[in-house]
Amino acid sequence: MMTRRTLLRTSLRTAAGLPALLSLPRSLRGAEFDLVIRDGHVIDPAQNIDRPADVAIRAGRIALIRPHIPAESATESLDARGQLVVPGLIDIHLHARDSTLLPPEILSTGVTSMVDGGSRGADNLAQVVEIARNAPNRMRILINISRLGNNPNPDPARRGEFMDGLELADVAKARAAIEQNRQWVMGMKARLSRNIAANHDLEVLRLAVQAATPSGIPIMIHMGDTASPLPEILKILRPGDIVTHLYAPPPHGIQDDAGRILPEVRAARRRGIRFDFGNGRTEHWTWAVAQSALAQGFPPDTISTDLEVGGRSEQVFDLPTVMSKFLLLGMPLRQVVACVTANAARSFGEFRDLGSLRKGAAADVTLLELTKGTFNFVDNYKGMRTGMQKLVTRAVVVAGKRVV
Repeated sequence: MMTRRTLLRTSLRTAAGLPALLSLPRSLRGAEFDLVIRDGHVIDPAQNIDRPADVAIRAGRIALIRPHIPAESATESLDARGQLVVPGLIDIHLHARDSTLLPPEILSTGVTSMVDGGSRGADNLAQVVEIARNAPNRMRILINISRLGNNPNPDPARRGEFMDGLELADVAKARAAIEQNRQWVMGMKARLSRNIAANHDLEVLRLAVQAATPSGIPIMIHMGDTASPLPEILKILRPGDIVTHLYAPPPHGIQDDAGRILPEVRAARRRGIRFDFGNGRTEHWTWAVAQSALAQGFPPDTISTDLEVGGRSEQVFDLPTVMSKFLLLGMPLRQVVACVTANAARSFGEFRDLGSLRKGAAADVTLLELTKGTFNFVDNYKGMRTGMQKLVTRAVVVAGKRVV
């Protein structure tokens, strides 16, 4: 109850130029927060948080993480009992080229930020830019060094992007397209496998470096079954560049003929080259290579889906399903979460402020449930393994608003 003395004090403060609202009892000021996510288990590797806590959001930003934030302190309360509360998931390698419906579908699985991994090049970049512009989640693009992207070539006599030469690797066109679309383009893609680049892999990569250097963007390479040994390819890469499909089987993968991680691969990681998983559906990984590499202490820096429309119904499905494969392989949950939050955010300068629930960060939050049961997972060669747990998305918050 506001007494006469309180009312007088409020009037005096107002007269002195202080907002009267600040002197009112909290119950009369309105809610302190817009949303509070209560009773969940917060995992935020960027802040070394792995404990039960509540998350409060105000004006689209993280305001507070602590236990027992009262529900009545917020306009809206979200019950997270039995769920993991993590930063919005980041998928640094997928393909949204085929459908404007794919970004909303991906958002529903907990991915609040995503990167199209080279679907289009300088000649047709506008198509994927338009999808990014209208996506409900944050979508950015890797431009393909091939000016046609990884489209099926309109000339039926031509096979792959560089099977018949380097004509499609137009450095000047790529540079111009990057400059004109810098808001959306934050990296470059070069696919180097023999069925794409023939024996031109090193030349293609050098041209990609020439195209990317003026804008300072990183390059992601698609490795596996290249004409050149991987150490020769790694020599050309720069700190911050990304190798995707790191668990591709021989030839020319990350292991020698005896299955040991190549010393050049370990040296590349030490000098700042990043290694991404990139599930996909075609000859990109096997259980055996992944298990062997993990046993030798070579986990991925980032876990991505390489998802496209077809992958929504087989092998890949969504990012939480791909994350679950690594739980089956024995990676700790917190490390798996780091691969799709803090580590993924560090892959691109434009994402550096994402991937964490620190105070003031954009309030992108994903709620996951670690379900128990019997779940079958497959690699790209139809090899099946059975796990006893699977991550499933239960709610998604973008910029402080619940969208799923």
